[in-house]
Amino acid sequence: MQAPQLGNYQQSIAFDEYGQPFIILREQDKQKRLRGRDAHKANILAARAVANILRSSLGPRGMDKILVSPDGDVTVTNDGATILQKMDVTHEIGKLLVELSKSQDDEIGDGTTGVVVMAGALLEEAEKLLDKGIHPIRISQGFEDACQVAVDHLEKIADTVPWTEEKLDALYETASTTLGSKIISRFQQQMSKIAVDAVLSVADLKRKDVNFELIKMEGKVGGRLEDTVLVKGVVLDKEMSHFQMPKQIKDAKIAILTCPFEPPKPKTKHTLDINSAEAYRELYQREQKYFKDMVQMCKDSGATLVLCQWGFDDEANHLLLQNNLPAVRWVGGVEIELIAIATGARIVPRFEDLAAAKLGTGSIREVSFGTTNDKMLFIEDCPHSKTVTVLVRGGNQMIVDEAKRALHDAMCVTRNLIKDNRIVYGGGSAELACSLKISDYANSVSGIEQYAVRGFADALEQIPIALAENSGLQPIPTLAEVRKAQIEQKCTHLGVDCKQKGTLDMKSQKVFETLIGKQQQLLLATQLVRMILKIDDVIQPTDKF
Repeated sequence: MQAPQLGNYQQSIAFDEYGQPFIILREQDKQKRLRGRDAHKANILAARAVANILRSSLGPRGMDKILVSPDGDVTVTNDGATILQKMDVTHEIGKLLVELSKSQDDEIGDGTTGVVVMAGALLEEAEKLLDKGIHPIRISQGFEDACQVAVDHLEKIADTVPWTEEKLDALYETASTTLGSKIISRFQQQMSKIAVDAVLSVADLKRKDVNFELIKMEGKVGGRLEDTVLVKGVVLDKEMSHFQMPKQIKDAKIAILTCPFEPPKPKTKHTLDINSAEAYRELYQREQKYFKDMVQMCKDSGATLVLCQWGFDDEANHLLLQNNLPAVRWVGGVEIELIAIATGARIVPRFEDLAAAKLGTGSIREVSFGTTNDKMLFIEDCPHSKTVTVLVRGGNQMIVDEAKRALHDAMCVTRNLIKDNRIVYGGGSAELACSLKISDYANSVSGIEQYAVRGFADALEQIPIALAENSGLQPIPTLAEVRKAQIEQKCTHLGVDCKQKGTLDMKSQKVFETLIGKQQQLLLATQLVRMILKIDDVIQPTDKF
């Protein structure tokens, strides 16, 4: 039983066996409830607000966003996933778009902006259909049918790009397309080569699998973007523990230790009284013996370089120098694992376990940067050179971070192409081809769903329109020109000429996207829109208004 509305609120009241009323929804007077059309409108408005933020970042001429964290840290990027993760989105539906972008990033690694823009376009069309009085479930069903038609059509229009380890042009060109919208687009050729070479260095081509954990991204502020290099080995942001130790060691025998270079400490509380100089000397000699035994164990194993996960004091450092045993301290756990994989070394937890069989091999050199006395260690010429490091240079930390994100996207696209070497063409050509196909399919659909299918086709056209807007072109005339060319020439790789090269042919411009990436965009966006359309009741605390 429900009581009448009181003001703007509605209380749900029931009665016990004695006729006493009680409230079912607690604190209902502090809640504002949205139902039916109001809930749909509010949800669509929130999702479109988030999608419109990313719309101007789509394509090679997309704009960047500055994001300022509560701590004052500044991030400049046009990567959709990064923008949404760093934004403080409080609306529940807005958070779903953040998760949508993250899903695309985790699964594909690229297309994070496009998938959100696509979801926003679908919601815009859904709002128009709701205004016509069409039920949300019928809209959802129409969108689902249209999405399946689009995914199937993408497979038909996709091209297979043959590539071998000797002929990598297709991989370079696809990675280059991904980097076209990034801050490092001035050096597309160099950066795409670095990304592809890094992936192929760790790829298992028989299983068509790539282990990204073997690719380490290291950044160093200073220098120019074009100074970015791919190192076949591991780069450590460390230096030798003593400035007099050798800066370059060839064919080093490397011992990796996770035990500290110091005497053992009792695990219980203890007090040690020193009453005489003789007792102090004896304690000092005992401590020296610990250090000397540790160094001697390293020397006896045949090690010529020691990498220690923990630090050691000046006493141990001096003894290592005296015994001509170079060392590096405070090496991180992730770096230790990569070095062990690359050099073939075993990670040793106790000095007593050191043996020649547990040593790794490789060459190490210390490199200085600029006038700031910054140093890094390069471990190269490893027998198991599956581990690689990309050393990114840049004028400031923001450029270095954005270059890392851009290279990661290019590596993900290369991995996807290794798994499935089918591609579609960019510039909105694939979306427009699917839009035309769905428009034809809509003629065969009977019932209310036909409106939703046509709405899906209209939403797909929002991608080429956004590309044209961001490139400074007239959106509607540009879209009409490309659509007319596709229909007349029956050519599915004609798209928006964002870079104004004088041709609409994306194949000749070599603007590629992976098929699985484009299919994933459509599937994820459609799933999210269907989920939002099924929500017809929202209860929110009033303090969020």
